[in-house]
Parts: sequence; structure tokens; C-alpha cells
Amino acid sequence: MSTSTDNSLAIASQEFVWSGREVPEAHSYLMPPALAALRDGGVHTVLDLGCGNGACTARLAVEGFHSTGCDASESGLALAHQSYPRLAFFPHDIASPLPASHRENFDAVVSLEVIEHLMQPRQLAMRAREALRPGGLFVLSTPYHGYWKNLALAVANSFDAHWHPLRDFGHVKFFSPSTLHALLCESHFSVERSLRLGRIPAFARSMLVVAVKRQS
Repeated sequence: MSTSTDNSLAIASQEFVWSGREVPEAHSYLMPPALAALRDGGVHTVLDLGCGNGACTARLAVEGFHSTGCDASESGLALAHQSYPRLAFFPHDIASPLPASHRENFDAVVSLEVIEHLMQPRQLAMRAREALRPGGLFVLSTPYHGYWKNLALAVANSFDAHWHPLRDFGHVKFFSPSTLHALLCESHFSVERSLRLGRIPAFARSMLVVAVKRQS
């Protein structure tokens, strides 16, 4: 995302606006453990759920995975198609079930820094379950929130910069490890591991969770 996403392009927008092809900075610390989890799980096919401009989908392909991207943002998908014309992307609003052609079609679903933008975050887990084969992996990340991190944000008067209140479709959900794990358990996933990334754990920038699809 470019800085314009937080400025004029984000005002009264009908979607999360993508205006640049650049790789999100958070990928520098999120992608290595995400890729390790996929390799450890013997994954071949991956759905990038909330793919934005396609940068994560493309990285997955470079790393040898058969990757597909999905997003509701027209601006994001336009950039994805332009930047990575050989990769598969499809538009979808996660409020609706996935098309039959994409159900139980993937070994893993990856969703990086997406769930915090959703008013109904359980819908993300529902779409991941639909996409995954039995026993498939769900790898997702979101900004970390905990006592010391929140205290540091308050002391530094940094809540505005952290929460993006002026960005339409900005951050609307703020998870701790316990609330994120609860959402996954409610959605019939078993959490295998949880990592805090991008600084020391107490002040981590994000947390990344690896979960397995359970039988309902």
C-alpha cells in the first residue's frame, strides 16, 4: 500500500483501496515463518485469501507453491493481474460462500494482515474452511495486542498511527492471542502454533497462527 491509501483515495471508498504494487513491509517478518509452516505441512496448493495486490500470492509461487489469490478489492485485483499475469486471481466477497470450484481445493489458506479489517471476522474463517481439504492448514496473521503493547501505544500516543482511524476499510478488530484462538476454535480449527513477530514478544508488531481444519 502507498501512503495515498491513508489519504484522498481512502475517503468514502467502496473498497479497501490499493494504489501500489509494492510488497507490504510486514511481509519481511511474516513470510519466513508462514513459508516454513507450509513446507513443514507438505503443502502444494495455497489460497491467498485477501490477496490485495497479489504480492503474497506471487511470493508463494516463487517459493514453489501452486498459489491462487482471492480478494473483493477491484483495485487490488487489477494490480495483481497487471503485475502477475501468469497467476490465478478471482474476485470474491467473503460474506458469500466460495464458488463450488474452489471448495476443498487447497492444502492451505494463507491470510496475512486481513482479519483486522473485517467487521465480521468469522467470515474469513468460514471461507478458509470451505477452501481447505480435510486436515488443511490455515496460516493467518494480524497485528498483536496485549497489555504491554497497548500500554506502550498509549504512553507513546501512537494509537492513531497504529489503528488507522481515517482509512476507510482500515483496522476495525483488535485481537489478542486468546481472542484469535477463540475465533479459530469456534470455527472448527485446532491451533498448532502461534508466534509473535516483528520486535520482542511483549511489543510484537503481529502474531501469526498456524491452525488445522477439524472435522465439524
